[in-house]
This record gives sequence, C-alpha cells and structure tokens, in this order.
Amino acid sequence: MNLDQSKWGWWKDAVFYQIYPKSFRDTTGNGVGDLRGVIEGLDYLQQLGVDGIWLSPVCASPQVDNGYDISDYCSVDPMFGTMEDMEELIREAEKRGIALILDLVLNHSSDQHPWFREARKSRDNPYHDFYIWRDGDPHQRPNDVCSVFGGPAWTYVPELGQYYFHQFAPQQPDLNWENPKLRRALYDCILFWVNKGVKGFRLDVIDQIAKEPDRKITINGPQLHEFLRELSKEAFGDKSLVTVGEAWGADVDRARLYSAEDASELSMVFQFQHMGLDQEPWGPKWLYKPLYLPDLKRCYGQWQQGLHGRGWNSLFLNNHDLPRIVSRWGEPEKYRVESAKMLATMLYGMEGTPYIYQGEELGMTNIRLNIEEYVDLEIHNYYQEAVSNGTSHAEVMERIYARGRDNARTPMQWNGSDNGGFTTGKPWLPVNPNYTDINAADQVGDQDSVFSYYRQLIRLRKTYSIFREGCFTAVDEENENVFAYRRDTEWGHLLVVCNFTGKEIAFSIPWEFGTANRLIGNYKDMGTNLRPYEAYMLFYEERSKE
Repeated sequence: MNLDQSKWGWWKDAVFYQIYPKSFRDTTGNGVGDLRGVIEGLDYLQQLGVDGIWLSPVCASPQVDNGYDISDYCSVDPMFGTMEDMEELIREAEKRGIALILDLVLNHSSDQHPWFREARKSRDNPYHDFYIWRDGDPHQRPNDVCSVFGGPAWTYVPELGQYYFHQFAPQQPDLNWENPKLRRALYDCILFWVNKGVKGFRLDVIDQIAKEPDRKITINGPQLHEFLRELSKEAFGDKSLVTVGEAWGADVDRARLYSAEDASELSMVFQFQHMGLDQEPWGPKWLYKPLYLPDLKRCYGQWQQGLHGRGWNSLFLNNHDLPRIVSRWGEPEKYRVESAKMLATMLYGMEGTPYIYQGEELGMTNIRLNIEEYVDLEIHNYYQEAVSNGTSHAEVMERIYARGRDNARTPMQWNGSDNGGFTTGKPWLPVNPNYTDINAADQVGDQDSVFSYYRQLIRLRKTYSIFREGCFTAVDEENENVFAYRRDTEWGHLLVVCNFTGKEIAFSIPWEFGTANRLIGNYKDMGTNLRPYEAYMLFYEERSKE
C-alpha cells in the first residue's frame, strides 16, 4: 500500500481492519489486550492483505464506556501500554504498508478530564464554557431530553446550581463546540497524533457535536457542517489523512456534504441505515425481525448510486457496536462458513472502502452469557429498565443475545489453546467457547477457510478497478431470496450474486454474463441453481471493436 502523504484519496483503494484493543491480544497475562499484542498481530494483518488499522480508543480513560470516555487526548492508557509502544506500533505498521487511524471522541470527554474537573469548580473558571451548562434546581431539569444509555441527559451539580448535558453516561459530559477555545484545544490534540505519524481518524458520533439541547436538537445541528469544515481546515489540512465520521443520522444528501470530492469535510462516514432494516419499527432497538431482502437492496442501491461520483461510501457489516453479522443474517449453526463468505461477497463487490471487524475474517459468532458476565454499560442499563417495566428475564436475555454489544467484543480467537490463545490469564470478557473450532491458526493455511476467502476478495479489489469505478444496478430487486447486482463501466462488467437463504434457489443470470469469468465463489463450482448461501462474482471485459 502506498502511504505517500501526497497521494490524495489513497484510502479509496484500501481495506481497513478494526481492532478492539481490549480483545485483540494480551501479552502481559492480565486478561486485557494491549498495544504489544497489536504489534505482534501485524504480520497476521499483513498476510490478510489489509492496508490500514482502525484502532478503537486507547487514550487515557476511566473505562466507564470502554474508552469512549477520554480523560487525556494526548496520552495512552496504561492498560494498553506506553507512548513508546504506540510509537513503535505506528513505525512497525508503516514498515508493512499499513496505516494507523485512531478512534477519537470529540463530542464528549470523561468527567475525569482536567477540563471538566476545572469546569465544575466555578462558573467563572476558564474551562467552564468547555461544556454545556444550564441553570436549574435539583427538582426541575432544563428539559426532558434523555440519554442514549437511558435516563435523563442532564446531571445536577449542587455546588454550581447548574446541570451539565450528556448524551451518553453522566460520566461523559458533552463538549461545547460553540466555544472556539474548546475547538482549538481539540485541534491541537489531533495535531499531536498527526505529528506522531497517525494517518487518520475515526470520529465517534461526530454528527452530534452541533447539538442545541434547549431546542432538543441532539444530532445534525444547524452548525454541523460549519464545524466540520473548520475541523478539516485546522486539523486535517493538506495531509491526505483518512477521516471517517460515525454518523447515525446521515442520509445520502448529508453524506455528499461529508464526503465531497473537495475534501472540505471528511473522507467518508459510517452510516447505519442498512443495519437497521431488521429492527422492529415500533419497538426499541433491541428487537429484531427477519430481514426483508428487497429493503436491503433498495437501501444499498440508494447509497451506491447516490454517492457515485459525488462522494464516497464506507462498507461494513460488523463493528464493536453491532452483533456479529453471521449470527444476525447468516446461519452459523448449519452454514457458518458459507453464509460468512456470502455476506462478504455481497459487501466487497460494492463501491467504497471496506472495514473488517476483528474476527469477522474468521467467521466469528456472537456469544451468549449470563447477565452478570456482561460488562457493557448499555446492556446492564437496558436489562434494569426492561425488567423494571415488567419484561421477563428470559425475554430480556433473548433480546440481549441478539443485540448486545459485548456479544461481538469477545476476545480474538487465535488458536485452539486455552482462552483461544488470547491470554494466559483470565480474560476481561469470556472467550467464545467455539474457539476450538473457529480460530486463526486453523484458517490461515486452509485455502477453503473464511480467512482465505477474505484474502481473495481483498486481492480482487486491488486487481480490478471496476470495484472502484463501476456504476451499481440491482438485478431482480424484488427477489426476496437472492441479492444480485451489477457494476458496469464502458470497458467491463461485474455481476455479484448472493443467496441469502439456507435453501436451493433457482436464479437466472443475465444472458450477457453467460461466458463471463468467475472471479470468486464460495462453492467450488457453479450449479444450475444457487445452493444454500451460495455467492459468486462474474466478470467480463468489452471486446475492442475492430
């Protein structure tokens, strides 16, 4: 991978790998992954073929929300190692052609951050206006805005006679982006890491920074794009950084602004419309229904066509906030390998930058734990709220098994030894018991493994420019069993076909692909019908006219 900083848009040809450091590899035996473990895993990632690492937060933090509550933007949490370890990781990754992008939380800080400690000392403190405060009394909150994690979004500070605003936990006070001094302080923190050699950033809930809580606006505030343009100019500049904004409230029109070719804001955003299509429209996000495939096709078509030539897509099905996709849309008990490969085929044929979440390339699955074994604050808050509202323990647990974030945060399964080779101690979160059957050591040398299939997909994307340039068109969009689409240019044509069921399905490919080359498939050959979770890609080039 060419990491030349003068090369704009290098990330359009890249594949990134998300590391959740607590669960990647532990080198000390304390049960928590660390930066030395990431360094040890670089050869594995190089073999997989990725071009970049998205490293979930490793800055100093009390870990109320697993590092998304930062208490010092310019230091490494001792849990993960030292600044020297981070510097070595950056160097060693670059030697292998792998860029490192950091996860930064610019919407809120920890309540243990020196800024907030100063802010709550006095209304006249210079840091008071780094956060959002409103006058009030203990019995009357400013309004009824609720926290994402449950409960009110306002916490009272008696010594000040004021409430501070927090969209997440009370230990995560929101930063006041209307204060230019706060913005400047954040830009300086970003430049600190750029000077260390970091090649970009994933920006947590970035579409919430322009909130107006008095008007109950917590996302997509009026000043959002103004703030992002200033952020880009002051902190990213002409450094050819990849910048990815987590934007749960993004639609196609907003995404065009975020990822415009003039690079005035961000490189791309993580949007989640495709991940909410199996959510019950009338219930909480913990309730899922069977996926209706035509809806998924229409959603992808809207994004693929809407950003083609006018922006850029991110491609993902898994991350630390989502249950593992093979357990959600696949059939892990009977067709784990086939469905894991099928879902990857569906995604990797599209236009955009793919992101692999650690273990996805092995077909890792969700876990089922007792409620007391889960660590995630969101899970426990939901459990208490649901049970207190009369939902049975059994029903709540079924929802948590389907949706809980910890289900996908279990330690990486490196081999068949104790704890999957993740640690010699007690892991901070239990290892999935299926590690003896699903692990990296067994798959790296197996040409039929999920790992090897991901390697092939990554190589194809680097070999054929149609993955970057082709226009997207759905094929048989109303088909409820098969997701098929084509990517077309003046010189070449790609067809992607994916059976989303565990049944044999009849499907007729467009006649012009009858003599096309099969680039990849999750069965050894192509039959008359599509076998359970069968997927393949066909490609042909236009013959030059004589």
